[in-house]
Amino acid sequence: MAQNANITSQDGMLLAVLADEDTITGFLLAGVGNVDLRKKRNYLIVDSKTPARAIESAFKEFAARDDIAVILISQQVAGQIRNVIEAHNKPIPAVLEIPSKDCPYDPSQDSLLTRVKHIAGFN
Repeated sequence: MAQNANITSQDGMLLAVLADEDTITGFLLAGVGNVDLRKKRNYLIVDSKTPARAIESAFKEFAARDDIAVILISQQVAGQIRNVIEAHNKPIPAVLEIPSKDCPYDPSQDSLLTRVKHIAGFN
């Protein structure tokens, strides 16, 4: 079976995570973390002091990388850069909003779910 070279690579693809420290720690313990030869990480720890510009920059960097298939972003962090997330229209990397321990998941805020409902005609 032929594989699309734009979607897969020899070494596989990564998840990128933008979230609070506890969420990032959980994903790192699960083996998701990666630091390449250029010291580029596939995660960003966001706290109350992290400026929205830094979050936006990290999101755009992750979206432009060829080795990232999915960007996981906590819904609370996604709210800070909602316009950038809504402007992302490429299938890869897919952007998925996840809950954090301090902020439960709210389906009405999820950009992807809103798009799916619109396409399916549920709006």
